[in-house]
Amino acid sequence: MKWYFSNDAPIYAQLIGQIRRGIVSGVFPPGERLPSVRELATEAGVNPNTMQRAMAELERDGLVYSQRTAGRFVTEDRGRIDDFRRRLAAEHVRRFLEDMEQLGFSRGEILSLLPQATRKEGDAHGDPGM
Repeated sequence: MKWYFSNDAPIYAQLIGQIRRGIVSGVFPPGERLPSVRELATEAGVNPNTMQRAMAELERDGLVYSQRTAGRFVTEDRGRIDDFRRRLAAEHVRRFLEDMEQLGFSRGEILSLLPQATRKEGDAHGDPGM
């Protein structure tokens, strides 16, 4: 997994978000054993305490669980994963709408742009299948 960090949010919050996305997108499939906190921290280039804080939050969310001697695992509760997937999608849509409105677009104008934006590249010029 590639890790990306910005200066606009605490690192542990960014770790939580990136691991959540990894879980809902299938990078970390349901039931999979996660690497240790130390391994994840090394891979991400962060302090193990910071990674531990993120993992504890993911446990509170119910997306991961611990087994005392075996480590941490991704939940097998697909309903919970789907719920987080929908929440993340709703957040992306909300931010998209806010960004477009800041550019001066009305909701109607935004909706009219979507079919054009979702067309396949070859379709943009009337070339079906290209």
